[in-house]
Amino acid sequence: MNPNYRKTHFLTSAAKPAQAPPDRGYEAAFAGRSNAGKSCALNALCDQKGLARTSKTPGRTQLLNFFAVDDERRLVDLPGYGYAKVSEGIKREWQLSMGSYLETRDCLKGVILVMDIRNPLKEFDLQMLDWSGHFHIPCHILLTKADKLTRNDANKTLIQVKKALTGRQEGITAQLFSALKKQGIDEAHALLDKWLEMPEPENA
Repeated sequence: MNPNYRKTHFLTSAAKPAQAPPDRGYEAAFAGRSNAGKSCALNALCDQKGLARTSKTPGRTQLLNFFAVDDERRLVDLPGYGYAKVSEGIKREWQLSMGSYLETRDCLKGVILVMDIRNPLKEFDLQMLDWSGHFHIPCHILLTKADKLTRNDANKTLIQVKKALTGRQEGITAQLFSALKKQGIDEAHALLDKWLEMPEPENA
């Protein structure tokens, strides 16, 4: 565990990109369907149980939530999508907000796309991959809840996902992840360190 991430704290929420913090430094955004375990993944990566709010009601994340790792680096929790009991109009607003953020945010260095390993590559996931490709943003897939499958079945799913991504835009990578078992955290940190140009820990 890179101790730098343990310092992460909530910064602000924004209903649209114009309300976001100044567009400077480095950001990595987390996207995913609202039942994919996005908040749990963020909490696990920062080794904090309550950093990103988790709820038994999917779709509670309706804003762009910014978390400061330090003065120059942020993690961004994008609105969950898929199961929220809100109007179609609000869902369209979420899509426009996310699309605008991906298109205009110069400090965005990559997107972590969170998928439940038991239901990967759904319509929204493919849309996010298309968006990231269109805007030339690297995208890394976390196949969450890997502990729900046997190791063999989890590895098979990872291979299938990578195969399905063959021929799409460059810059897409994927890994297994389990917030419960702390699986895949070091691998995800290595990528985030690169995107955010994270300094070495002080005690390294």
